[in-house]
Amino acid sequence: MTRLPIPDMALVVLVGASGSGKSTFAATHFGQFETLSSDFFRGLVSNDENDQAATPAAFEALRFVAGKRLDAGLLTVIDATNVQPDARRSLIALAREHDVLPVAIVLDVPQSVCVERNAGRTDRAFGASVVKRQHDQLRRSLKHLGKEGFRRVHVLSGVDEIASAEFVREPLLNDRREESGPFDAIGDIHGCRSELEALLGKLGYDLVRDDAGRPVDAVHPEARRVIFLGDLVDRGPDAPGVLRLAMGMVAAGHALAVPGNHEAKLVRALEGKKVQTTHGLAETLAQLSNETEEFRQEVLRFCRDLVAHLVLDDGRLVVAHAGLIEKYHGRASGRVRAFSLFGDTTGETDEYGLPVRLAWAEEYRGKATVLYGHVPTLEAEWVNGTMCLDTGCVFGGKLSALRYPEKEVVDVPAEKVWYEPVVPLGGPGSGGERPGESATRDPILLKISDVLGKQVIETRAFGKVGIRKDNAAGALEVMSRFATDPRRLVYLPPTMSPPHVSTRDGILEHPAEAFAAYRREGIGRVICEEKHMGSRAVVLLTRDPARFGAPNGWLGAVHTRTGRPFFDEATTKEFLSRLDRAVETAGLWSELSTSWLLFDAELLPWSLKADSMIREQYASVAAAATSALPAAVRTLQSAVERGVDVDELLTRTQRRASNAEAYRDAYRRYSQPVSGLDGVQLAPFQLLASEGASQLGQEHVWHLAIADRLADADAELIRRTKRIEVDLDSPESEAAATAWWEELTGAGGEGMVVKPTAGLARGTRALAQPGIKVRGAEYLRIIYGPDYLDPENLARLRDRDVGHKRSMALREYALGVEAVERFVAEEPLWRVHQAVFGVLAMESEPVDPRL
Repeated sequence: MTRLPIPDMALVVLVGASGSGKSTFAATHFGQFETLSSDFFRGLVSNDENDQAATPAAFEALRFVAGKRLDAGLLTVIDATNVQPDARRSLIALAREHDVLPVAIVLDVPQSVCVERNAGRTDRAFGASVVKRQHDQLRRSLKHLGKEGFRRVHVLSGVDEIASAEFVREPLLNDRREESGPFDAIGDIHGCRSELEALLGKLGYDLVRDDAGRPVDAVHPEARRVIFLGDLVDRGPDAPGVLRLAMGMVAAGHALAVPGNHEAKLVRALEGKKVQTTHGLAETLAQLSNETEEFRQEVLRFCRDLVAHLVLDDGRLVVAHAGLIEKYHGRASGRVRAFSLFGDTTGETDEYGLPVRLAWAEEYRGKATVLYGHVPTLEAEWVNGTMCLDTGCVFGGKLSALRYPEKEVVDVPAEKVWYEPVVPLGGPGSGGERPGESATRDPILLKISDVLGKQVIETRAFGKVGIRKDNAAGALEVMSRFATDPRRLVYLPPTMSPPHVSTRDGILEHPAEAFAAYRREGIGRVICEEKHMGSRAVVLLTRDPARFGAPNGWLGAVHTRTGRPFFDEATTKEFLSRLDRAVETAGLWSELSTSWLLFDAELLPWSLKADSMIREQYASVAAAATSALPAAVRTLQSAVERGVDVDELLTRTQRRASNAEAYRDAYRRYSQPVSGLDGVQLAPFQLLASEGASQLGQEHVWHLAIADRLADADAELIRRTKRIEVDLDSPESEAAATAWWEELTGAGGEGMVVKPTAGLARGTRALAQPGIKVRGAEYLRIIYGPDYLDPENLARLRDRDVGHKRSMALREYALGVEAVERFVAEEPLWRVHQAVFGVLAMESEPVDPRL
């Protein structure tokens, strides 16, 4: 039996004349969906597998489906004759387009056998001449398949050899997903052996030396392994010493390595090819000339055999010298290798004659962490889940490593400037390459690419949060037309989920379901806060306008959940001036040592923002219902008095009339006249941040105590938030909170919000819900309509699904937290805005707006 290797991600092209048994062969060795047959696709487009006129359309469809499979990384087999070079050429191009390896399997069956098999098939109309022509084309192709671009060619000669063949699927050389570390990834060394030894020592490795005292291995007591990110050689004082140590560690299994562009150039030089000995190659060749020929050949084999990039830790980690965009991860092609070694360039050169490189990391939104080097930077910093670890050791910077999975940077300083860069380290093009945009980008510059298209935002609280392309486009219009200046837009609050529906009679929401939800998450204590019926507001108050890029005299911003200002400029200034006085009276400026404060709050009354909606939606419905239904009741009562049997209709209409009055009374409670700031109140419930400090980890009682102090300072402007704490292990405590909720809602209140007593609380599986709103029955009448409590309507509403709403609430909360923490850490504006924008974009997700 012949065992033939094929990559497990490949485009396999069967080559053979009609009658050679390709379809039977494919069915024997490959899965049902792995094989795409030209006959089958002819049938799809024409209802006749043998309609040769349908061949162009059939192959167009076949290549489309093959492309989708290759996009997904699935092995794909093309079952067609493929004896003509043009047919194979298009398939090789398809493989290259999707960065997979093309493999040819030739079924070289004697012509007589093919003719005999075709003669026995009643569905084939062509004769022996067609088979002969195909067989001749096959014979002429055999010696050219490798040159055409097939990376592997398996020729099976004769029926017996075909029958005995067996295929072994092998992972690509870059597929090391089973290796999870822990790792220590080290950036560009460039011959700095002494610094490498120092860094290994700092990382906890013990050096192993040969009889001559030269380091040839390094072992970590906790079985950690190094990942060398390329550019071991050139420019530095001891390239052979670095190679000897790296080669020894790789051979012993104590390290992995990917090649850099300098290793690629060294290989060509050692092979005797003509290369320019610039950028330090001359120094490396001079140093190697003092070594033995045997060592030089070992170096050649080592560097030549390095795989351009590696996929590790079940796909969660990718390493490549110059980095790698997501669509190239785990792929194999010339352009993948070129990107891994050199990055992506514009083809232009800058004023120093150096290549202008595209800042691929700025656009990266992939799931895997990508570690790379190649581009000297002053510091190793995270950019969208990627990190460049080339910190210019050979240019007098430092040699850096990242511990993985801990994500801790460890570095040692360079002993000296070993090689003068073309431009100063950290400047454009330093060291012969151009740094990523993150090293030079204006920190307040916003780019449309930061927010448009599909986005994946890494958050500390929740991990990766995805933003859909369509949602981003919708949010851009809102943000660009209506929102506050992004320099002053630090936070957008998340949506809030209701509890699961209650099964109690005549009610849709009840505190018991909220308590049960937190109990399932392992949360032991919660706090119930009065839910003010107003509009969610974010208030930024500052005494340092320059911190927000604002002119002198600017006091801050008051904006909605979508970033729109609540007031005109004059009213905003008056509002914030009063709030500033309250903060001063409460002593918060000095106590928190801050020049600015960021509050999450409710702004009352509801009609301040929703007046037009109340008039056009709620009031119009109530006016129509309270006018028409009483008249209908009177008419039906007259009919009953005349003996007409309309009792059931009268009862239903009377109930609807009563519901309409309750609906009108419900929304009227939250509509009060406002003139300027007269009648306006702020109910702050969380102090999000102050200078140098995110306050999101504080317990909610701390936040509410801050709000109480503000209310003490200005009771007219600041409204207190009633609350009650609950021990979820105590039925009596739950009962007391439930009675409190019934009292609130019975008096016309909207309801309450149940929150973990802790700030950023984690449940048994992940981040806990920041809050669950439990609304009263009469408030829900505004939301669901006057007759929502009728049994048939209530039964239908109980089918509502809050799962998506809860997911949105968690993801938006995580983005909001991330935005605040990025701002507090003084990260670039575009980084803060990316998270803020993500919250707004998620609001475009389709979800029942009544939830």
